Formats: sequence, C-alpha cells, structure tokens
Amino acid sequence: MIRTEGDTWDLATSVGATATGVAASRALATKQPDPLINDPYADALVRAVGLEHSIRVADGEVCVEGDLMLDRRRMCEQIAVRTRFFDDFFLAAAAAGIRQAVILASGLDTRAYRLAWPAGTVVFEVDQPAVLEFKTHTLAGLGAEPAAELHSVPIDLRDDWPKALRDNGFDPALPTAWIAEGLLIYLPPDAQDRLFDNITALSAPGSRLATEHMDAASLTEKWSELMSQWSKKIGSDVDLMDLFYSGERTAARDDLTGHGWDVSVQPTRAAYEAHGFPYPEELADLAGDSGYLSATLKAQN
Repeated sequence: MIRTEGDTWDLATSVGATATGVAASRALATKQPDPLINDPYADALVRAVGLEHSIRVADGEVCVEGDLMLDRRRMCEQIAVRTRFFDDFFLAAAAAGIRQAVILASGLDTRAYRLAWPAGTVVFEVDQPAVLEFKTHTLAGLGAEPAAELHSVPIDLRDDWPKALRDNGFDPALPTAWIAEGLLIYLPPDAQDRLFDNITALSAPGSRLATEHMDAASLTEKWSELMSQWSKKIGSDVDLMDLFYSGERTAARDDLTGHGWDVSVQPTRAAYEAHGFPYPEELADLAGDSGYLSATLKAQN
C-alpha cells in the first residue's frame, strides 16, 4: 500500500501494521529466558489486533536460525536494544525531575503502563484516533492501569497536533521528555522538519528528546531489498519500503543542533555492546553511523 497524502490507518493496515509488528517483536523478546525487556501487554495487544503474521512473530514461528533478519537471538537483541534505549531515556529524565512526557506516534507503546513513573508524572500519547481507541479499550479489558496520569491525544501528526496537545493539558512552560521512536522514516522530509520545529516551540529549557539517528548514506538499495525481503519472509502483505519516504532530508542531529539542542548519538554498535550483545557484522555496513539520539534543549541566552 503506497503512501498517499492524508492516508489513514488502523493497527492492521499501512503504518499501523508496523506498530503491531514492533509490539510482536517485544512480545517475543519478553518470552525469552532472562529477557532484557519486559512488556507484559505486548502479546495480548498483538493477538487482539489479529494479524496472523504478527502473531507468528510473537510466537517465534517465523524465526530461522542463522538468518540475517529472522534469527531468534538477533531479533530479540535488536528490539531489546531499541526498547531499552527509550525506556532508559524516560527513566533518566524522570530521575532528573521531569514530570511531563510525550510519546509521539505511540502505536502499541505501553510505557505509560509499565514504567515506574514518579508520582505526579503526566504522560501524553499522540497518534491516530483509531489506534489510541483500540489500545485504550484493549488494555482496559486486560485490567491494565496506567502507571502515570495518562492523556490520549487522538490526532494525526500531519494536523495541528501542538494545539491538540495543549488542549489536552500539556504545559509548554514545563520541561518535557519527548520520544519519537520508529517515526522519522515514515515522515516526508518537510514533515520531519516541521516536527522538530513544533517540538522545539513547545519545549521549555531542559527538555529532552530521544529518537533514532539515521545515516542517510546507509539507506542503500541493498538495505531497501532487505526490508522488502523481511516483509515477505514473515508473510506480511505490507512492504515496508512502500511506507518509507525517501529523498534528501536533514539529519535529526543537524536539525536539532540548529534549533539549540545539545545532541549526542550512541552508535548502534555501542548500544549493542552496552548490553553485552555482539553487533552483527553483516549489518555494520548497512547501518553506517546510524544509532540512537538523545538531546537536551539549552537555555536561551
């Protein structure tokens, strides 16, 4: 399904199906012995969506030992590294006294329910109305309770989400912790620029932001081929490459630096090694200098 202007989705279609796929990977990783991550809701959410190929991922039925993309250990390590980066980012921000958090394009993210938020923390989830409605309803049926004060903001990020965020109780005068996990590649380059403009305008000094840092030079034909192969191997009728936006874009690191943020990037290899995981050398050339970005907004002079 090729992206079109103004397209919408639920958790079984288009971009929404990728959120279900990521939750399926978290479910699989959670089930492993001595898991690095624990998402107690991922498996039930995936089954509630009902996508057969995502359920098979959650159950480990697509795993192929030694496969570049489908080896069980590699799949679990990759999602564990990614999940822990954003988990640890929020926990560090909370430890520093930040009590306002925003999850952009939240999908099936369950951090509002499963992290140990300090008292007084308010978490805002921003995503398509159908996505948030499904997740909220399903988690309520499981008896899950948010671990912080949770505000759902049902709006497309292509619309006036800053106004919707403020209308739902967001206070731009307070330092905020923002995450944009697995989001940027699904935005056109100009929409990514607007996203960072809006985040900066809504952020008080001391606010923090985490996202992926993509090395544009690494988005090669071979990388595209691997992504398409992944879709086919797990039995999905959604080709990831149909959902990505190509074209030149300003790297998140450069964009945020220009907006007055202090930016650091943890290379993917370092993120793996921090958890004692060997970095797959076959992926090194594909990843380039991609990694995980964190930033803090400096006080204005």
